Amino acid sequence: MSPSAKAGALPDPLPEPAAEDLRLEVVFGALSDPLRMEIVRKLLVESGGVYHPCGWFGFDRPKSSLTHHFKALREAGLIRQRQYGTERRSQVRTEDLDARFPGLLDLVASSKPAAG
Repeated sequence: MSPSAKAGALPDPLPEPAAEDLRLEVVFGALSDPLRMEIVRKLLVESGGVYHPCGWFGFDRPKSSLTHHFKALREAGLIRQRQYGTERRSQVRTEDLDARFPGLLDLVASSKPAAG
């Protein structure tokens, strides 16, 4: 039995870059899309530090579009995702990003929400 299979344990995260491999230009590229910036901002400001499914965000977008955006954020190293059955839940990699790029998440959190 894997450690994540134990009752009460979190599922293993989906593949993501190691903290030391995070690159500023890749992070900026992911944040250059207004929807992705809003995803990260909302997770920082409203999530309470817990993992959230894509339905929590309330975006009126096709699931395939949202899947693409969340994957881009994960592959850039901005979010960590865990699989809960058929649902993926996301959380910002706050500790890793603050260590690599001090002040970046403060800027994202203080940005204005994207216009509807």
